[in-house]
Amino acid sequence: MPAYYALAVSVGLLAVLDTWIYVGPLATTALAGLVWISFIAWGCHFHSGGGAKGTTTAIVCMSFGAIVGMLAVMGASGPLVGTGVMAAPIAVGVGAFVICLASKAPLLATIPASVYGFASVAGPILLAGKTPQEAIGPVILSIIIGGIFGFVSELLANALTKKGA
Repeated sequence: MPAYYALAVSVGLLAVLDTWIYVGPLATTALAGLVWISFIAWGCHFHSGGGAKGTTTAIVCMSFGAIVGMLAVMGASGPLVGTGVMAAPIAVGVGAFVICLASKAPLLATIPASVYGFASVAGPILLAGKTPQEAIGPVILSIIIGGIFGFVSELLANALTKKGA
């Protein structure tokens, strides 16, 4: 089939599986409700060029960003708490600064991917009341799952694509 349809079929079928994993087997675990992070990482795989490089970039940069985000939340509720309403904005600014500086390292060069991870860790903290320490592991596991789904969806789409004679 044409590559356009092959990718649509691949992503559509695997989206069912990815979502089912989170609402089925993982529904009663620390990963419950984090399917959105998996989808962000999946998209990040393609945004980062696909293939092994796209998967590596998605997983490494998003995980790094999530760790920076976790530390920013801890800073806002810790050392920066005395700055009042400015604690969170300052912590976010410092986190963004760190992400940009870290992009000098080739493995962390994709700033948007790190920002996706930074933002992703906020969900379980703000919406589910998790501590930063409770949130980081499930977030990184969801990033890994999403990166793998990106890689597999690309392989499946390639397998379904009709090759020219």
